[in-house]
Amino acid sequence: MYLSLWMKKMLILQMRPEDVTAKSEYEAILRVSGLPREEVHRVRLEQGIPDIDLSNYTAIIAGGSPFDISKTQNKKSQTQKDIEAFYQRLFDRIVPADFPFLGCCSGNGLLGHYCGIPISEKYAEPIGSVEIRITEEGARDPLLKGLPPAFTARVGHKEACDGVPANAVLLATSDPCPVQMFRIGQHIYATQFHPEADAREFILRVHTYKNYGYFDPEEAEGLIDKIKQVKTHIPKEILKRFVRLYHRPA
Repeated sequence: MYLSLWMKKMLILQMRPEDVTAKSEYEAILRVSGLPREEVHRVRLEQGIPDIDLSNYTAIIAGGSPFDISKTQNKKSQTQKDIEAFYQRLFDRIVPADFPFLGCCSGNGLLGHYCGIPISEKYAEPIGSVEIRITEEGARDPLLKGLPPAFTARVGHKEACDGVPANAVLLATSDPCPVQMFRIGQHIYATQFHPEADAREFILRVHTYKNYGYFDPEEAEGLIDKIKQVKTHIPKEILKRFVRLYHRPA
């Protein structure tokens, strides 16, 4: 049975228009998760929307993006509209099937929006780090069970879920942003924090998105100094567990 699982690939969905940050994010996901390159199918949605046959994959990991769901439609590019429409169709398929999915940062907003939760700037967080607390339900979840009740994670987003979807379980929270991680069904996850990112990854994003409204450009060097001082081992374990659970079961 396990050999047949290994013949299928893990689908990694990306939506970063910048080649440097898209490549860096992809490499970070591989490096942290331990996924071999040959066991992954990478799709950059901003370069074109494909037809997805879920039977070819064990699970899906969705990365972040600079797109804001809360923008009015007339301020969104056609690329962003196409990506959001793609995710609506994808969730129409994976939510009823409870197909394994892990959405990181943008994936949190996309899934919350699909579930009817308003997405706004109310719980935005500047690029940096924050203390995440695992909820009682989270402490029983296979991705979080046995981890420290509180840990540091890297964040950076201009918008977030205003609340928890009615059909979801809140797994992790923080003071600046209450919905940091939730689960739909048994196998569909979303995190507002970045489980794949290390200091090198976030420093690159500071340079790339310096003028995107995440922070005052004059704060860039100070942010980089703070990023260098923070270690985020626990979020990486969450990503590793997702891969072990759904792609390479022991």
